[in-house]
Amino acid sequence: MHKLSLPYREQKPRATGLNLLIDNGYPLAYFKDVVESSIEQIDFIKFGWGTSIVTPQLKKKIEFLQSHKIDYFFGGTLFEIFLYQNKIEDYKKFLDEHQCRFVEVSNGTIDISNQEKCKYITDFAKKYQVFSEVGLKDSEKSEEMSPKKWIEYIKEDLAAGAIKVITESRESGTSGICRSNGELRIGLIEEIMDSEISLSDLIFEAPNKKLQTHFIKKLGTNCNLANIAFSDIISLETLRLGLRSDTFFLFDNH
Repeated sequence: MHKLSLPYREQKPRATGLNLLIDNGYPLAYFKDVVESSIEQIDFIKFGWGTSIVTPQLKKKIEFLQSHKIDYFFGGTLFEIFLYQNKIEDYKKFLDEHQCRFVEVSNGTIDISNQEKCKYITDFAKKYQVFSEVGLKDSEKSEEMSPKKWIEYIKEDLAAGAIKVITESRESGTSGICRSNGELRIGLIEEIMDSEISLSDLIFEAPNKKLQTHFIKKLGTNCNLANIAFSDIISLETLRLGLRSDTFFLFDNH
């Protein structure tokens, strides 16, 4: 049987072509099945929606990820809740209790400046690997945020110590880099791409096929994507490799 000629795909452990899956409280058996069957495609698991506070299976999930050498972190909103309640030291204890090496720092919900957020990035970066997030949860406020501000904030976060910056779109794809109707803010993305920011430093939230396809077409096979649903991880990989009609002709020269 002849092997197909496929685009070059970075292998794990990798710094580009990252897949960040979001766990919104899946049952343990399903969680294990997906991770074990797609282990080569999964780089990180984010425990989203504050589910890490209420799920009874968190410890077992973390132990399973550790046994498969897959890193994990908690969603940025959980950081914001601890910050809002003036309990940052408690949050650090929570991270250490769960042996987290990575943390997400954001200001998508609470009203703090990016400069103040950067102080927390620098503080957490002393001990943890920091993913920062730029963008607002509120879609109306988000659309008022100019591309110039996005670029400014991304640069500030990287300078403060973030290893990667995540661009907000929510798990619904209706805020941040997207409009409230789900349409991607293409002009915003183009300006970010045209800036001197390295695309390897960015992770684009792409919770649906439309967004995933757009970024793969624009940025190539090894773009970094986040908020990937557990059910989408294999189909996303086929998009990356040009095995679907959506990306079929992208890699003719490979």
